[in-house]
Amino acid sequence: MNILHGTGVALVTPFAADFTVDYPAWYRLLDHCLDGGVEYLVINGTTGESPTVTAPERAELLRTAKAHVAGRVPLVYGIGGNDTAAAAEQFRTVDLQGVAAVLSASPAYNKPSQAGLVAHYQHLADASPVPLVLYNVPGRTASNLSADTTLRLARHPNIVGIKEASGNLEQCLAIGALKPKDFVLLSGDDMMTLSLMASAGAVGVISVMANAWPRRFSDMTRAALAGDFAQARRLLFELLPLNPLMYEEGNPVGVKAALADLGVCEPAVRLPLLEATPGLQDRIQKLL
Repeated sequence: MNILHGTGVALVTPFAADFTVDYPAWYRLLDHCLDGGVEYLVINGTTGESPTVTAPERAELLRTAKAHVAGRVPLVYGIGGNDTAAAAEQFRTVDLQGVAAVLSASPAYNKPSQAGLVAHYQHLADASPVPLVLYNVPGRTASNLSADTTLRLARHPNIVGIKEASGNLEQCLAIGALKPKDFVLLSGDDMMTLSLMASAGAVGVISVMANAWPRRFSDMTRAALAGDFAQARRLLFELLPLNPLMYEEGNPVGVKAALADLGVCEPAVRLPLLEATPGLQDRIQKLL
């Protein structure tokens, strides 16, 4: 899965002031990221507010992205949930033609055992007509995909990688040390990208901040892939003050405020999230 090397963008879903999907802004966002040189785009992830985007909206976002991107970069699509059977059904109803891989977050709220996580992901991988990438994000799901579980799932022929957002460097090192050669380790935390690439053998990131700063982030990731860690550190350090503001009031509240300042889309988010407060908007604007 060399197509997943480098920077993937966990795309936001732009909304108009009335909270309908803003398709002109969607096209601007796609062009903004493509012009920024990113390697691939991720649609319908949690940064895209997938829990509050309807199935018809998700289908239209995917259809329009395929048409607009027109094969210039690979597309990854998010499918998951805490009902395994319902998630598997999506593989039969979503048009995945032209999609390079599916990104699937661990079930939220249920807090399954490690054996339950193995069974869940194996069921989805068996159902998927395209390669499956695991997504471990305990801060959202309340369950951690352990290194042993990840390595066990890595033996499945249709599970090709993991987006690791546990923040546990030792766990990521264990995956990097023992994973199959062709199993892709990706950072799921923007600020951990360089650390995981330097120490754990990660080959890139699926990034939130790259929505707003695709050129800066893709340059950083490519510098690290080329072994130029001094340049990669310089670019990462420039982004460091902005990072906590992206998540202070929930994701993607911060990055949508930044995108609004950049003229890409409105800052609107759907309930239960709220648009960035004036104080947060002001601090982001000053750093921009």
